[in-house]
Amino acid sequence: MNWINCIFAALCCLFGVLASIRQMQMLQLNSYFAIRYLRWYKGVFKAAKAIITFISILLSVAVGFAVVNLPIHSAVSALLFLVVIALTSLHKNKTSIKPLVLTARVKRMLISEAVVLIILATLAVFTKGVASCVCAGILFLLSALPELLVLLSLFIMKPIEKAISNHYINDAKKILASMKNLKIIGVTGSYGKTSTKFILGRILSEKYNTLVTPENYNTPMGVVITVRRDLRPQTEIFIVEMGAKRKGDIKEICDIANPQSGIITSVGPQHLDTFGNIETVVSTKFELADRVKENGGKIYLNTDNELIRKNKDDYPAVTYGTDNCDCKATDISYSPLGLTATIEKGDVSFKVTSKLLGIHNALNIAAAAGVALDLGLTKEEIAFAVSKLKPVEHRLELKPYINGSTLIDDAYNSNPEGCLEAVHVLGSFSDMKKIIVTPGLVELGEKEYECNKRLGQEAAKYCDTIILVGKNRSIPLKEGAFGEGFNPDNLYIVSSFSEAVKTFSSMCDKNTVILFENDLPDNYLN
Repeated sequence: MNWINCIFAALCCLFGVLASIRQMQMLQLNSYFAIRYLRWYKGVFKAAKAIITFISILLSVAVGFAVVNLPIHSAVSALLFLVVIALTSLHKNKTSIKPLVLTARVKRMLISEAVVLIILATLAVFTKGVASCVCAGILFLLSALPELLVLLSLFIMKPIEKAISNHYINDAKKILASMKNLKIIGVTGSYGKTSTKFILGRILSEKYNTLVTPENYNTPMGVVITVRRDLRPQTEIFIVEMGAKRKGDIKEICDIANPQSGIITSVGPQHLDTFGNIETVVSTKFELADRVKENGGKIYLNTDNELIRKNKDDYPAVTYGTDNCDCKATDISYSPLGLTATIEKGDVSFKVTSKLLGIHNALNIAAAAGVALDLGLTKEEIAFAVSKLKPVEHRLELKPYINGSTLIDDAYNSNPEGCLEAVHVLGSFSDMKKIIVTPGLVELGEKEYECNKRLGQEAAKYCDTIILVGKNRSIPLKEGAFGEGFNPDNLYIVSSFSEAVKTFSSMCDKNTVILFENDLPDNYLN
């Protein structure tokens, strides 16, 4: 037994798993979809072909030496291991905006990676001839290119993950089916669904024991986790946020939760890279309306949205918006302290005030108020709950900031209309220095360049300083800003949000307001 080769093989296993952590993070950020991960991989690792070619040459040399059983075999193993170290250093985990979450799924995948590498290392050391060389070659390749290791693990674990998911889904369905009096309300939309979910939950909690899916738990497994972990026998209303990136995603969640009523907040050009076109977005969002119609319930539709308005007639809809609808938000005004509006539904009319910002939040309140009135809450209960609303974290959230400045944290906003509204809110801070920090918008398909250019144009109208994150991502934003005559001396392009903070820190004082708009995760910053 060649102990040198044993040591190198063991170290390759260790380095391979460690290097794969960064790739696992990117796979997680891309929702474990191989196609989306490969799209990111293609954009980041442009030298992949050169790297693979280089390794292939070295492997060929190693195989040649091993076949003829020359003593130099160990030296070649050492050389290949140094290559592994050099290449895996490229995958070193850096400080991330959204670091890897060590979920049970991630742990299972890391274990499967380790098992694969250990098997290859064992075969490479304890077999002879061509079999040993092939196993050694694959071991070195997977250790040096952990992207391949992660994809292999994803493929191996797919049937296991499917079986685990089905077990938990069936368990969640049994729990929901056992609660005969539970009212389930689905909330979906291209944007506004998270805010609306929390607003509705706060209002309904004035009268009912209410459960809301937490944070961004808007996938089938997010709903399943909430049901199994948080649902209690005394729960009367369960509000379920429903996200989608592909046709059928909303239907999949509806098959689990089976909502009796629902809200569609908006339909717009979100995730067009996976949906393909806006028509598919519309049909997917209306999968909630289809299920509510089957269950004989009411669907609440935002008819200020043109695409929703065009598709509302086939459903038992309660419409909401700012004009010509069943539940209206009128006399809307907002300031650094929040918004004021009047809610009108039938012969009920009342004023609400809130710490929330933006006209879109007035619409979200109107939707929630419409549902609440139909569920028997009084206008006084609704107005009180609205006055106690707090901004959803990172959604137009006002915070004190460095050197006495004010921060508008809109880091989780990633839709075109919401971003423009955030810029308008920033513009409402009169007699203050206004700074925007943004990497722009993503997942808008062919509309991405146009939407980012428009965001740049609006920023130029209201901002004194524009800081763009990402050299490539900033191109349409910069074009839009300069097209509006923005001063180039006041526009900065940086590579990360930490660099952006260093850039504007010296500019800040108590007369400064900064907008963080769409703090993209690492898989988009380039």
